[in-house]
Amino acid sequence: MKISERFEGCIICGSIGDAYGSAHENLTKTDSNDSNTFYLFGKPKKVIPKWKITDDTQLTLATCEEIIENNELKPEDFAQKYLDYFKQRKITGIGASTLKALQELEVGGHWSQVDRKGEYTAGNGAYVRIYSLAFVHNMTREQIREISIITHNNDEAYIGALSIVFAIRAILNGEWTGKENLIELLIDQIPDTRLRDRLIEIKNINNLLEIGQKGNDGYVVNSVPLAIAAANKVTEIGIDGVFEQLIEIGGDTDTNASIAGQIAGTLIGRKGIPENLMSKLTELNEFDWIEKTINNYNNKKTGCNTV
Repeated sequence: MKISERFEGCIICGSIGDAYGSAHENLTKTDSNDSNTFYLFGKPKKVIPKWKITDDTQLTLATCEEIIENNELKPEDFAQKYLDYFKQRKITGIGASTLKALQELEVGGHWSQVDRKGEYTAGNGAYVRIYSLAFVHNMTREQIREISIITHNNDEAYIGALSIVFAIRAILNGEWTGKENLIELLIDQIPDTRLRDRLIEIKNINNLLEIGQKGNDGYVVNSVPLAIAAANKVTEIGIDGVFEQLIEIGGDTDTNASIAGQIAGTLIGRKGIPENLMSKLTELNEFDWIEKTINNYNNKKTGCNTV
């Protein structure tokens, strides 16, 4: 499969996971005995989940556009691109760390100083938006770290980003074909961190629900291992099954499904995405934006190499 086809699968499946997951985030499960339930003020209307793109995809597209426009890939240029999006109101549902960074960039803060620091910055904003860097030739660990700390100055957040890049590169380099244990392939490539400890803990657990019980929120130690474990099962349960199980687990469903979609989509390519999922994505207003970004990115013919 051509790298361009894998890139399409990555971006589109990541966007589908984001939109699909966001539609179900924070929704309570319907009681199976709902017909026997008495409602004092009348039965509430059933909530119909509505797909919508969030900042996970919006900032990914910003990252792609910066790669398209510049060859040097400096962190200050990525910071400016994110700020431009912020000023144009093209970003919705921004997390606290990213919001702080963008607000301080807007008043002249330096890209390396506007981030939040400490344990509370180990969220998902960094690693969700920069997975497209996996497709860039000779992208280094240091560049990935610098682009991560624009908004999340935390080692775990950086390792989360690195893990997603490594997972995608394992596909591009032919190391993971969907048959091997992706988690085991990643463990030896990342530093000793809580995230690595979680990967070691779950590497032989086949039940996603059991993994989800260890944590399913936006904390990187929970979200990245869960998403990787879900993507690891794509050849077994299909991309539909991956998304369905992550939604069943709950928590930060848009981020978890987006990350899993990025990895699994790289493996199966655009042609491997079921028509029912593809059709729902094309109904969104942002689809033309996604498609245009993919075409521009692939036209630049970026290559892949190991980090």
